[in-house]
Amino acid sequence: MADMWNILARLVLLLGAAFVLGDLAKRLKQSPIIGYLLAGTILGQTLFDKEALTHWGELGVSLLLFSIGLEFSFGRLKRLGKVVLIGGILQVTVTFALFALLFSINGDARPAIPWGEMVAVSSTAIVLRVLMDRAELDSVSGRAALGILLIQDIAVVPLVLSLTIMSRGGSAAEVALHLGQTLAAAGGLVAVFYALFYHLIPRLLMRRGLFSDRELVVLLAIVLAFGSAWAAHALGLSPALGAFLAGMLLAESPFSSQVRSDVGSLRTLFVTLFFTSVGMLADPVWFAAHWVEVLLWLAVVVAGKTLVVFGVLLLLKMNPFYALATGIALAQIGEFSLVLATEARRGGLIDDHLFSLAVSVTILSMFFAPYMVAYSRPLARQLIRLLPAADRGRRLPDEPAGGRREGGVVIVGFGPSGRRVAAALLERGVKSEVIELNPFSVRTARAMGLRVHLGDASSPEILAHAGVRGACVVVVTVPDPRTAKRVLQSIHALAPAAQVIVRSRYNISTMDFWELGATFVVDEENVVGLELARQVITYLEETDPEEVACALPAEEKGP
Repeated sequence: MADMWNILARLVLLLGAAFVLGDLAKRLKQSPIIGYLLAGTILGQTLFDKEALTHWGELGVSLLLFSIGLEFSFGRLKRLGKVVLIGGILQVTVTFALFALLFSINGDARPAIPWGEMVAVSSTAIVLRVLMDRAELDSVSGRAALGILLIQDIAVVPLVLSLTIMSRGGSAAEVALHLGQTLAAAGGLVAVFYALFYHLIPRLLMRRGLFSDRELVVLLAIVLAFGSAWAAHALGLSPALGAFLAGMLLAESPFSSQVRSDVGSLRTLFVTLFFTSVGMLADPVWFAAHWVEVLLWLAVVVAGKTLVVFGVLLLLKMNPFYALATGIALAQIGEFSLVLATEARRGGLIDDHLFSLAVSVTILSMFFAPYMVAYSRPLARQLIRLLPAADRGRRLPDEPAGGRREGGVVIVGFGPSGRRVAAALLERGVKSEVIELNPFSVRTARAMGLRVHLGDASSPEILAHAGVRGACVVVVTVPDPRTAKRVLQSIHALAPAAQVIVRSRYNISTMDFWELGATFVVDEENVVGLELARQVITYLEETDPEEVACALPAEEKGP
């Protein structure tokens, strides 16, 4: 028992250091991930056994891939377009081949393959965070970066699988046998997951009342995330692979956004442990002795990845300015590269020197990544001038792809009040988007031709998916005042300038909504009182005074 409290105390110290250094990194306009890495480097080895913390970190990676898989509905992949899909595949392939070739110049091809795979992947966590903070995710370069990052995240799964197969070694026949066994196990896992996540779980969540019970759904989400990782591990596959497949299949259901939101806090905990465990791998003494080699490879990685992405997107007929801005934004090595490095080291594919080199270059590139993403467009504008005039392409205004979203109305809650608002807007040719927690109300909204987001509107993730940032008006029709207040707070945290109209069921709550920043509050008790008074007066005016003792007195008539 004493050991348990001792471990808890160390864990609290480590997470506390991660929080302080993450906050410091944020103040320096860095990703908090840098702070987590520093916490692991400074305190990790003192507080924890490296191997023990790495196991917790693997759970974090599995949860992260489960969440990413929830983004990968087949419909979303189609919406990215062929250009982005082909560009992502070409970027991963060309980057891998180029850096594997560069590293194999030393004469040893075995570590060259893991090195090429590590460099091929950029930082999804950092790039998307910066793009979202700067409201550039819907720009031409932002959409291109998003598409390539999603393809990279998919590519992590076969890349990890290839390293596992390489680490087993053996003859060609043994490798082929192991590959066949792995593919068979993966096929069986996909079949089971397809039946479970594509059919059984959505039907279970559609049961009346179950999805609206947040505790049960959160518990189910945790079971699904961890259970899929465990199932893959039990079959000898990567736990991250199992988690990703489960998330991707569940993404086809309307519950994916809410499930991703439900595992968000737990994912944050374990992902933080993952980055602190990676920070433990950093060796400051080794870096001090090999800093020239590290900086040289860092320069090669930044220049090489920029040129590869730039060339691939040019090949696909993208404007040179946007192609170069995308290349600069993706010119770093990402968090999943550390997963690949750990897997390669565990399998004996790379030695300690190459592992330390990979970790050092990755951490440094992630340190510079927020600045490169933020300044990718100004840098691209300067560099594009160096190109011959004929190669610059037609200069385009730096606007989002397809134009910015011209507002819209988001309705939170689709009970009788929400349905009346939606119907009135439809009569005027305005289609609203709906956020609703009840699957049966969702069916009603879809029958009206509305786009619906199934989930808890107090979650910023659900609001972001519903497009609250770009909405001109958000209507909160939720009857419960406590829930409505949480929704209003989340809306203003995500979109401070949003115009929010709120339903206040009780007069006592009205002032609270005004203080929380509502643009307009409909006081239900006052509205009902006024309507009741109107009905009473109408009745009395239209009723014969002889029939009702309290009828209104007739107006005095002149002589």
